[in-house]
Amino acid sequence: QIRLMESGGGSVQSGGSLTLSCAASGFAYNDYCMGWFRQTPGKWREGVAFVNADGTSTYADSVKGRFTISRDNDNRTMSLRLNNVKPEDTAIYYCALAYGRRCLGLTPDRYNEWGQGTQVTVSS
Repeated sequence: QIRLMESGGGSVQSGGSLTLSCAASGFAYNDYCMGWFRQTPGKWREGVAFVNADGTSTYADSVKGRFTISRDNDNRTMSLRLNNVKPEDTAIYYCALAYGRRCLGLTPDRYNEWGQGTQVTVSS
């Protein structure tokens, strides 16, 4: 059974930092694309970053230069480091996997399995 579990969310002041983690189980983690998404009430789910099976990554323009995605294949985890956060980064953050070694972008419907999410709240 595929399982993705996010952790590390919380409250942080504007300009601060936070690290989110995603623990994966139930599939051949090394062989899949992984991504981070976020969603706020009343808005579409937004792609934040993805990392291919080979470790290469892509970021949404809104987070480029501030967030860093990484994966640890030995421990079957993925992280998202959030630096210099802004109030508009407030959202529920989700990790997701897409079947395939290369991610096909940051569109949510390209991803097949999802975690339950972790809340990040940035205060000004």
